[in-house]
Amino acid sequence: MNGAAITTAAARRRWLPWLGALLGLVALAWVLQGFDFARFRSILAGADLRLLALVPLAILAEQIVRAWKWRQLLYPLRPIGVTYLFGTIMAGYLLAMLIPFGFGTVARSWLVARRERLKLVSVLATVALDRLTDGIVFACLVALALLSVVFDDPTGGVRAGLVWGGAGSFALFATVLLALVAYRRGALRADGRIAAWVARLPKRFVPAVQRTATAFAEGIAWPRETWRGVGIVLASAAIKLIAATHFLWAGLAIGVLLEPAQYLFMVVFLGFLIILGHFIRFIGSFVIGGVFALGLFGVRAEPALAMVLIVETTSLLSVAAVGALSLWAQGVALGELRDARGQGVGQGG
Repeated sequence: MNGAAITTAAARRRWLPWLGALLGLVALAWVLQGFDFARFRSILAGADLRLLALVPLAILAEQIVRAWKWRQLLYPLRPIGVTYLFGTIMAGYLLAMLIPFGFGTVARSWLVARRERLKLVSVLATVALDRLTDGIVFACLVALALLSVVFDDPTGGVRAGLVWGGAGSFALFATVLLALVAYRRGALRADGRIAAWVARLPKRFVPAVQRTATAFAEGIAWPRETWRGVGIVLASAAIKLIAATHFLWAGLAIGVLLEPAQYLFMVVFLGFLIILGHFIRFIGSFVIGGVFALGLFGVRAEPALAMVLIVETTSLLSVAAVGALSLWAQGVALGELRDARGQGVGQGG
């Protein structure tokens, strides 16, 4: 890549966040047309604190279920306690907020690998399985949500987007999962294709690449016990259903009650929007998408914004509190985590 191309790429990276912020502000102004700030303030002031307290409890419950699920995926490598994994997941979320671009995933994997003396890439492989099973279950829930919910969509664009998004996601995640299974079989065989490809590299790179490839394959291990495998799938569904209750409690606290399937639709819709916002650097996708989705069900902008902000703020505070406590308890410094991100994956341990 020549100097001019590097300069252009750097300028694009510098302007992309500003463009995302501008688009976010325009979209927020659009979904908040006719917004009454006095009514919004009154809604927040009159919120039921007892019901609001259930929002962080639901957020923590969701992550405890995720920790239990991760324990089952890690079990072929080593049995690890749910409480520790819960704290590590929250620490990963906190670090992802502070240092984006996948740092949280590497950080939580490194924390487990460091404590349990496992190979980092093996633990990363279990996180990949966690994400893929989540993705497949999520794609199935898209179909359930669309079949269960009726909303105002004159052009059919929202429904069509979710249909194609769900179908595409299922195909993608299922394909990647099958590819990982095939990769494991090949990487663990001395005469397999992976070993043959690695052997073609310059000799000084072969041992390190082979160790990394084998360690990653070792982490792609589905539990042998049937109940653990079933539990992983059910946990993925439970995570999404618990996530839907975040909006249930936030809405009840301010006097808004939706149909049960509409809460599931919220999770599905926001899931796609957050992923899209991440790739195009669209600022405020959760808030904008939440207000828009609630508007499809007749919720006015003021209570809709109140619900979304309650969920988002509570989530951020929960992650900050529990994540920071977990890092403190483990005596981990950010410098160690940066070193793990830069060196650990490449070294395969």
